[in-house]
Amino acid sequence: MSALALEAASARLGGRAVLEQVALSVAPGELVALVGPNGAGKSSVIRALVGLLPLSDGRALLGGDEVATLPARARAARAAYLPQERRIAWNLPAVEVAALGAPFLAVEEALNRARTALGEVEAGHLADRGVAEMSGGERARVLLARAMVAEAAGLLVDEPIAGLDPEAQLMVLERLRVRADAGEAVLASLHDLPLAARFADRVVVLDHGRVVADAAPLEALAPGILRRVFGLSARWIEGPDGPLLSAGRRHCAPDGSVTEPLAT
Repeated sequence: MSALALEAASARLGGRAVLEQVALSVAPGELVALVGPNGAGKSSVIRALVGLLPLSDGRALLGGDEVATLPARARAARAAYLPQERRIAWNLPAVEVAALGAPFLAVEEALNRARTALGEVEAGHLADRGVAEMSGGERARVLLARAMVAEAAGLLVDEPIAGLDPEAQLMVLERLRVRADAGEAVLASLHDLPLAARFADRVVVLDHGRVVADAAPLEALAPGILRRVFGLSARWIEGPDGPLLSAGRRHCAPDGSVTEPLAT
C-alpha cells in the first residue's frame, strides 16, 4: 500500500484550475522528487496530500485512508509537512521550534527528539539560539528538523533546498535519502533537476497542473520532456557522483520562431 497517494485529483484556487486529474503515489522506502516549472502545481500536490487544499474531484490518501476523514492525531502520524514559507513569528530557541513537530508527545520527549533531529541536519549547535538571530539557511535546517521530529510515515517537503548553499543542499538531500532508506515515504518538490536525478528513486514531472511524466529519473527527465516542459535544449552526462545536465535555453528569434541551440 502507498503511504501517500492522489487519485484523479483536481483542485481550483480563485477559480483557476491548479490540479487536473493528478495521479501519483509514494510507497514506504521511496524518495520521489516532484519537479516542474514555477506554477506547475508542485505545492498544490503537497498541500492536497496533507489536507490543506480541498479537492474538487478525486481523492487524497494517507496510508490508504482519505486525508479529510482522518483526525488530527492520525494525520500527524501519517504525514509530516515542511512548507516553503520559512518565517517564524517568535524568537524561540531552535530546540523549542523543532519540538513543535511532535505536539502529541510529552514535553521532555519532544525536546529530546528535537535535539536528535537538529543533530541530524547538522544544526545541533543552534539548539539554544533564538531563530530570529539566525540566517535564512540556519532557519531552514531548524524547520526541516521540526518536520523530521514527527517521525511520521510520510515526509512531504516543499522546496527544502531553496536558498541553501551547495554543501547544505547535499546534506539535506542526503538526510531525506536516509529517511527513505529507513522506510519513510518521502516526497520533495525540487527545482534542481540534477540533484533530483541523483537522489530520487522516481521523478514526477508536473506541467500546468497535470502529470506529464512519472518514471525513473532519467526517463522522466528525458530530453524531449526537458524541451517541452522546461524550455531546455539539454542532454544528460554521466558524472562521477551522478548525472549532470548540459543545457541551453530555447530562444525566440525576432520573427517569433523558436531556435534550439545545442546544449553546451
